[in-house]
Amino acid sequence: MMMAANAAMAQSYGPQDEGRRFNDGTRVVCHNVEVQKNSKDPNRIAGTAAGAVVGGLLGNQIGGGTGKKLATVGGAVAGGAVGRTVQGHHQEQQGDRVVEKRCTRQ
Repeated sequence: MMMAANAAMAQSYGPQDEGRRFNDGTRVVCHNVEVQKNSKDPNRIAGTAAGAVVGGLLGNQIGGGTGKKLATVGGAVAGGAVGRTVQGHHQEQQGDRVVEKRCTRQ
């Protein structure tokens, strides 16, 4: 019995089904969700890596000894964060993220 209920809930629903009610008290609910489209790098790995390299190189120019190592690591971390953010803004401007209506039975 439980498998039949799970199988019924696994069915796909679209915006045309929004508000549909079922005998078990559940209904179809739709939400707008931002999704990634047409991106070769949805996790922004390239921006993070490039930023980390540049930040590490810049950090390596500061200080000496242990301070130089800490500056290199700090620069890499900060650069990675900046690179990820920059790539994310670029993807948004290029229309890589769109809003879709997703419907589920709840």
